[in-house]
Amino acid sequence: MKKIFFLLIALLMFSNSAKSGPIEVTYNDGIYHIVLSGDKIKKRIKFVSSEGLITNKEAHQRGRAKLTINAGYFDPENQKSMSYIVTDRITMEDPQVNESILYNPVLRRNMDKILNRTEFRILECDRGQYRYEIVPHKSSVDFGCALITSAQGGPLVYPQLRLEEEFFIEKKDGEIVRESCSVLHKTSRTIIGLKGDDVHILIITDKHPMDMYEVHDYVKSLGWDRAMAFDGGSSTSMNYLNKYNVTSVGDGAGRSLKSFMIVR
Repeated sequence: MKKIFFLLIALLMFSNSAKSGPIEVTYNDGIYHIVLSGDKIKKRIKFVSSEGLITNKEAHQRGRAKLTINAGYFDPENQKSMSYIVTDRITMEDPQVNESILYNPVLRRNMDKILNRTEFRILECDRGQYRYEIVPHKSSVDFGCALITSAQGGPLVYPQLRLEEEFFIEKKDGEIVRESCSVLHKTSRTIIGLKGDDVHILIITDKHPMDMYEVHDYVKSLGWDRAMAFDGGSSTSMNYLNKYNVTSVGDGAGRSLKSFMIVR
């Protein structure tokens, strides 16, 4: 009986967690929690974009990746990015050439806020040391460092929640008159953050939707140092090896996407 009991415990533990080298994935109550640890993995993370829109699974297969998640915002109509994406030191996506921003008077009036939304960076500094940053896009790169790859999303979730500063909400006379990306509503989310020298990712599925205030409180309870959002709602996606495949309904229908974070 004891052997059977311990076998059942082991099977339960395996069903709720998986680890492949420096990648650890756990699942609990509708939320996948991914941890990327160690120095070697910093060179295996890359943000990429697709010429056309493709699914997260397609990006996962094309990149021959162990892990793939959705990244920046985009316009599904013109298929252009609304977020900066840097791949192998080259800016692959620039929202300043997206007509949906340029020709929209409300977005154009708030261009500075949109262009300076938070991004996740990987830098190579002196002596080939790699490091992570979560900073506004216009933040300068430290002397002696080079930007290797990055993806903009937003808003910054923790330690401060920057909804108005990054134009995810607009207020008039103290009242909210405009909301973007369902930040005030419960939906699925892709959240990336830092704790010590590790990257932490939350794939918050349709089974446990959150608004951004709830995300702020949740990552605080996890002890993260910094956190930001990538695109969410129906864009929330993850593929991990052949074990996990997450496609969200969110606030619409699961869809094809523009940019991704892949871990080879």
